[in-house]
This record gives sequence, C-alpha cells and structure tokens, in this order.
Amino acid sequence: MVERRGMTAVRRKEMLAGYLFLLPSFAGFFVFVIYPILYGLYLSFTNGDGFNAPQWIGLANYQRLFKDALVLKSLHNNFLYTLLYVPANLALSLLVAVCLHSGLRGGRLYKTVLFFPYITSSIAITTIWKQLMMPKSGLINTMLRAMGMMNPPQWLSASSSALGSIVIVAVWAGFGFNMVVFLAGLQGISPELYEAGRIDGATGWKLFRHITFPLLSPTTFFLLTMGVISSFKVFDFIFQLTHGGPGNATTVLVYRIYHEGIGNMRFGYASAIAYTLFVIILLVTLMQFVLQKKWVYYDES
Repeated sequence: MVERRGMTAVRRKEMLAGYLFLLPSFAGFFVFVIYPILYGLYLSFTNGDGFNAPQWIGLANYQRLFKDALVLKSLHNNFLYTLLYVPANLALSLLVAVCLHSGLRGGRLYKTVLFFPYITSSIAITTIWKQLMMPKSGLINTMLRAMGMMNPPQWLSASSSALGSIVIVAVWAGFGFNMVVFLAGLQGISPELYEAGRIDGATGWKLFRHITFPLLSPTTFFLLTMGVISSFKVFDFIFQLTHGGPGNATTVLVYRIYHEGIGNMRFGYASAIAYTLFVIILLVTLMQFVLQKKWVYYDES
C-alpha cells in the first residue's frame, strides 16, 4: 500500500510538471488564437468600429452582407478564382511531376528551379509579374507584338482579364509545392505494377489512368482540399497586383474583409464577412470529404 501511494504521488508530480511545461504554449494558444476567434464572433453581432464600445445589433451585419452587392461580387470572384486556380494548379503540377519522375535528364535542377517560386516572397513575385504584364511596355506584350499580335491582352489593366492574370501568377508561384508532393506520391508506387501493366499490353495513357491516377488519388485529394481552402483565402497577390480592381473585378472576400475592417473601420461588419467565409470553406471542405468516397482509392491491405 505504501509503495502504491508513493508511485501515485510520483505520477502526480510528473503530471504536474508536464502541465507546467505545457502551460506557456496553452496560454499563448488561448491568447493569440482562441480569444481572437471568440471575440471576432462576438464582434460580428455588434457595430464595433474600434473607437466606441461595441453595441449588440444581432444578425443585422449578416442580413446586410447578403444584400451587399460588393460582397456578392466578391463571393462570385472567389468561386471563379477557385474554379480557375485549383484545376490548373493540380494539372500542371501533376504533369511536371510525372515528367520529372520518368527520369528526365537534369531532374534535380528542374525540381529546384520549379520549387523556388514557392519559397520566394510574394512581394518579389508580384513586382516582377507586374512589370511583365504592363500593357504597353511589358515584356510579354512586347513579345506578342513581335510575333504579329496587334492587340495583345491588357492583363491586369482590364476587368475581363485581371482575375485570370492573377490566376496565372498564383499558379506559377504555387505549383512547385504540389509538384513535390506528387513526386513523393509517385515514388510510393511500386514499379512492379507498371511492369505488370506493360505485360498486359497497357502503355502511356492506360498506365496513367489505371495505375498512376488511382494510386495518387489520396495525394490528389489532399492537394485538392488544401488548394480549395487556400484559394478562398487568397489576398496577397490581389492586394499587391490590383487592389481589387479594375472595377472590383478581382475583389474577393478576404480583400473585402480587409477593406471593411482596416479601410472603413467597420470591425463588426468585417467580422461577419469573415465568419461567413469560414462557413463557406467549412461546407465546401465537408462536401469534398463526402464526394471523395466515390473516387479516392485507399489501399486496405
């Protein structure tokens, strides 16, 4: 009995010491994560402006945002950006990963060069691309005119092409990460499966369709989910390239949150938009998890 009591006391002291070591991390997590989340939720039901004490107004902010033409336009742009960015990013990164995995000469150099934009500052990226996409003096349009195109795209300066131009920049900057993840997935596929497929007469597209893509589907699902989430949170490229213009053609929900909260000091309304965005991302992610059961292959062996 004495030994058991002694062991219990020692365990309690060890648990107490462990909790004390964890306390700074938990305190920081609560102060910098949990508290802002809860306070932001509270603000979304108030008219907080940063100057006066917030006053409770219930669902007025949420009712307002569903009638706000700029918010609805931002939501439309968000979905359009997602539909353009995510498939392009996945397709390009998968294509490059397959090419590099096939034993392309100089593969290590290509991997480094293609991954480099992902770790480069977005400010440097947007500065370069902004110069390249200048309508009159940009390198891209200069080359297009030299090839005989009389009226090259206006890129970031036209409302019809601005969002697509940002998608091009975002894909160029971000597909390196997806490429590395796809490469890791490809290296996990046994070469014996391809040998068996070739014995059965499968080549090229059939090998990709019946072996590569099914076995890469968990990797694809992960990148698809992360890509959709990141596309709904896009802000830096839009802020640095177009500031939501021209004519709100590139305004998205996160930029709307920034404009309402920082620009107009409407913290309550900005918080309501932020939590609406959270619900949208949550629903889209849950929908992906439901649909993945129909196309994602999991090896249960």
